[in-house]
Amino acid sequence: MNVVLREMEVKDLDEIMDIEHEAFTTPWSKNSFEKEIRDNLLAKYIVAEVEGKVVAYAGIWLIIDEGHITNIAVKKEYQGQGISKYLLMGLIDYCKKRSIINMTLEVRKSNTIAHNLYKKYGFLDCGIRPNYYADDHEDAIIMWKTIND
Repeated sequence: MNVVLREMEVKDLDEIMDIEHEAFTTPWSKNSFEKEIRDNLLAKYIVAEVEGKVVAYAGIWLIIDEGHITNIAVKKEYQGQGISKYLLMGLIDYCKKRSIINMTLEVRKSNTIAHNLYKKYGFLDCGIRPNYYADDHEDAIIMWKTIND
């Protein structure tokens, strides 16, 4: 499978919203994504395309020397095919090119697949945010990675 990563554009938002609603019980709004990609100078969002179709996306906020991963989501029919790995590597590379020293994220305690992916790429468990998720009050695991060249 040929996966192409590129910057998210406003024209992608209908496909992004389909993925967002599949992936999350409390999805972001289309307006939120549009503001992120048009107005938030600290944000970077990328998409993964397969055969010209947007099948996944990821976002990060760059704050001084840290990158905070905001979201990674893959369309259900494309899950388990390594696309989230490409997105994560794309975000790590993006941070390296901008001399970002650390990356962080929160992941649901129950999301063992994502948790294991992040661990595989050097993220370490560093704490818990109790009752972090508004939909079901599930705890989030805080993960950090130091970027080495």
